[in-house]
Amino acid sequence: MDIAEVAKRSGVPASTLRFYEDKGLINSIGRHGLRRVFSANILERLALIALGRAAGFSLDEIAPMLGSTKGKPDIDRAMLVSKADELDKTIKKLTAMRDGLRHAAVCSAPSHMECPTFRRLLGLAAYGAISSDGVRTFPQKQRSKKTLPRAR
Repeated sequence: MDIAEVAKRSGVPASTLRFYEDKGLINSIGRHGLRRVFSANILERLALIALGRAAGFSLDEIAPMLGSTKGKPDIDRAMLVSKADELDKTIKKLTAMRDGLRHAAVCSAPSHMECPTFRRLLGLAAYGAISSDGVRTFPQKQRSKKTLPRAR
């Protein structure tokens, strides 16, 4: 299968395929004219890469899981468990954030600044426990009542 066909079937742009090849994630088996040609298992390898990326793995973490280019994947089960645990923590934190925002949206307090739940969210943001790039780990034992007012 040439690179254009792989790009069409996988939805992965040819530029990304070339990048993956440069990183050693995939290998072409030759050329047909100027176009790279790939073996039949390329779509499966690209699906594994896509799954790894969707789960939050970096390309450097994915590479060893792919195994050799002609062999079967060698997926580190402990790494999967660790990533699943990390996702559970993120889900828990994002769920708490969502619930706090939903509460603040319907809170009967005269203003958001008088809503204890909203004030707690403000405290978390000021403390750095939440940010625009995601929710960070929040050390429970270092909580300060001045910085982080509790919701009632």
